[in-house]
Amino acid sequence: MKDTVIFDLGGVLIDWNPRYVYRSIFRTEAAMEHFLGRVCTSKWNEKQDEGRLFAEATDLLSSEFPEYKSEISSYYGRWEDMLGDALHDTVSILSGLKNSNKYRLYALTNWSAESFPVALGRFEFLSWFDDILVSGREKLIKPDPAIYDLMISRFEIRREGAVFIDDNQANVEGARKTGIDAIHFRSPAGLADELAAFGILL
Repeated sequence: MKDTVIFDLGGVLIDWNPRYVYRSIFRTEAAMEHFLGRVCTSKWNEKQDEGRLFAEATDLLSSEFPEYKSEISSYYGRWEDMLGDALHDTVSILSGLKNSNKYRLYALTNWSAESFPVALGRFEFLSWFDDILVSGREKLIKPDPAIYDLMISRFEIRREGAVFIDDNQANVEGARKTGIDAIHFRSPAGLADELAAFGILL
């Protein structure tokens, strides 16, 4: 019997994309993609999700790519502009679970501790969770098994009673390797069907 549902946030409940900023900075899509693929990469950003401070990350990258110093500074200088809207169809699923009063609800997110308060202030539905574990606060990041184990112990979750939802396949596999059932999020409709397969009804 499943009694706990754990959500990832970015890409599942919240839209976030650095292109919302960099399309206004670069003249072409190709130049923007080159910058995001070579300079401000996802792996660089993950270090901030793991606890590295924005100022340190910006200085390190600016020293490596001085020709992009201004563009690099925009990454966290304009980070709030990268935050899009709520993904409303998935939020509706979360709302249904909340209103059912049948399930404990948690979030497990790879997110910088410095920027997460912005999301808390913008998205009221984040208050629906019983608690949220933020990677940047813990200095751990998915899919490291340690972050799943920390979540289980801190929130006193029955491992066999939980289902974890993430749009990143590696994070899904990370949860499964620690004995937590997981769903690879692709669409709200697909998520509803996969939750139902676990006996979780809205």
